[in-house]
Amino acid sequence: MVVKRKHKIIIFFIGLLTILTNCQLKEPKKIHGINFLENRESLLIVNKTNKNDVIKLIGKPHTTSLEDENRWMYFQRTIVKGKYYNLGKNVLKKNNVLTLEFDKYGILKNKNIISKEDMNKVKISKQKTVNNVSQKSFVNKFLGSIRQKMYGKKKF
Repeated sequence: MVVKRKHKIIIFFIGLLTILTNCQLKEPKKIHGINFLENRESLLIVNKTNKNDVIKLIGKPHTTSLEDENRWMYFQRTIVKGKYYNLGKNVLKKNNVLTLEFDKYGILKNKNIISKEDMNKVKISKQKTVNNVSQKSFVNKFLGSIRQKMYGKKKF
């Protein structure tokens, strides 16, 4: 089969077009939370900004503290594809948490932003909490072991 020169040029341009459409100038990102949290945090002024101003600038909080309704938290997480030597695994680029504390009148009294580097410095306790509610009773353990023995000897 003979391919003419005109056909070779068309095949070349189709191949080139396919390659160029798959190349991306911007790195692909998966963003969760609020974009540019650091910039928005800088607009908040302690002892001047109130809850309504915060909602206008940032939006409703992602979560509030269980103990104190006047403590709001906002999150920003950005994940990008890794380099070729990481085999394209996802890499955490940004992980910021903004905590805001308000007084009883709704005025901002404290703001704190925790970045990915700050989270690496946090020490996690190695103590374990025992949950007495979810522990199985003697009868439940006994019946579970009988069930395990009964189904363990079955051949399928």
